[in-house]
Amino acid sequence: MLAKMRLETERLILRPIDPDRDFEGWAEAMADEATVRFIGGQVMNHAQAWRSMAMVLGHWQIRGYGFFSVEEKSSGRWVGRVGPWYPLQWPGTEVGWTIARPYWGRGYATEAARAAMRFAFDELGWTRIVHTIQEGNVASEAVARKLGSVHVATQQGLPGVTEATVLIYAQDAKRAD
Repeated sequence: MLAKMRLETERLILRPIDPDRDFEGWAEAMADEATVRFIGGQVMNHAQAWRSMAMVLGHWQIRGYGFFSVEEKSSGRWVGRVGPWYPLQWPGTEVGWTIARPYWGRGYATEAARAAMRFAFDELGWTRIVHTIQEGNVASEAVARKLGSVHVATQQGLPGVTEATVLIYAQDAKRAD
């Protein structure tokens, strides 16, 4: 199933992660302090970034879905990872996003997340989607609101990710578009 997955938006392609093609962009993003600040907060070296990519690919094997690589149509460049996600002990079925810093401010997170949400609601049959956002990440809060999600809860930490306060935004299937 993974090899056939492909979602398209006006400016982006969401496709399976290809380690040979995507790793350098992935590693650069994971080594950037500003990019990882709100997704665990620790920059990664190449070996750690590789394990991070392998973990995301493993989520596909375990759950049958996961983050897509996001590619800019106009350039073919890897710009981030976006997609449905549900790790153990998570507060709900999530659509999450990480966009590499050179591509911030272009609306790519919103555009890609909207496509991933349609996929989660229509193809995976999800009835509710959450976004877990570390407190202080005002850009991701703005994306969640643009997607139609609302703040529904606050919790201390996410297992295996952070001990920081996390805001949970959510929406039901009827609000996807």
